[in-house]
Amino acid sequence: MARSREEYIEKLKQKLEDWNTEISSLEAKAEQVAGGLKEQYHKQLEDAKLRRDELQDTLAELKQSGDAAWDDLKSGADLAWDALTTALKSAKSKFER
Repeated sequence: MARSREEYIEKLKQKLEDWNTEISSLEAKAEQVAGGLKEQYHKQLEDAKLRRDELQDTLAELKQSGDAAWDDLKSGADLAWDALTTALKSAKSKFER
């Protein structure tokens, strides 16, 4: 289990780095938009950043958790992962319109 756990944590760390890059890119695009759309984009990005922060907190808990808490925390991380993925897809779709 330890190897699987370590791999999961590494994968999550890498994905968070990817998402941080994606959020930065979307923030730069949001700055180029005028008017009310800019506010909508920033709202979408704030939601994505909130979900990213929650996932980073979960990652910290995963790193420090004992074996007994691992399954529960992993389930929570999976849910947070899905929520962040959805938030980023939603934000990106706003820019494609």
